[in-house]
Amino acid sequence: MDKPCAAAAARNAAPILGVLRHELRECSTLFEIGSGTGQHAVTVAAALPDLEWQTSDLEQSHAGIRAWIEDAGLENVLAPMDFDVLTVEPSGKKYDAVFSANTAHIMSYVAVCRMFALVGAMLREPGVFCLYGPFSRGGAFSSPSNEAFDASLRARNEAMGIRDLDDLGVLAGENGMQIARVYSMPANNLLAVWTRTPPNCRR
Repeated sequence: MDKPCAAAAARNAAPILGVLRHELRECSTLFEIGSGTGQHAVTVAAALPDLEWQTSDLEQSHAGIRAWIEDAGLENVLAPMDFDVLTVEPSGKKYDAVFSANTAHIMSYVAVCRMFALVGAMLREPGVFCLYGPFSRGGAFSSPSNEAFDASLRARNEAMGIRDLDDLGVLAGENGMQIARVYSMPANNLLAVWTRTPPNCRR
């Protein structure tokens, strides 16, 4: 089949890889929530051959993800798992890292809450959660374009919307994670990093 291609994923691949290359340097296993087309998986996994990357998404996206994996010929990218944050139950398997890109603003807030709960259950200690996308901070949008994008999302579906990092920080704390770093990315996006550390390492 023809591989699906997301133009945004192609544009932001290099800056995302730059951050993940640093943040995942001590990780050997990663679970991706919402792999979409599969472009991020093969791009990062190709650059980090010692990292096992587990893809996931709703079943209708699996064929496209498989096409990218097969074309890349990478042994460290695993076939997609069927994963709906609203219905899936933790399998008990732990990962060094979880990554998700451009998902929080198209999920309902209930789904975002559930995603953070799942990440908290899936991460080892120490572990890292990297979330990429548009966010507000302290209730303020980073740009007029992000404010307009938020309005367009909510007009399309009132459950969607750009999430505020302060709110996400509360969710992270409820699930054993602490904010570690926030990277500014192109096109007014951010890549937020939360860590899950053993209790005696927390401040």
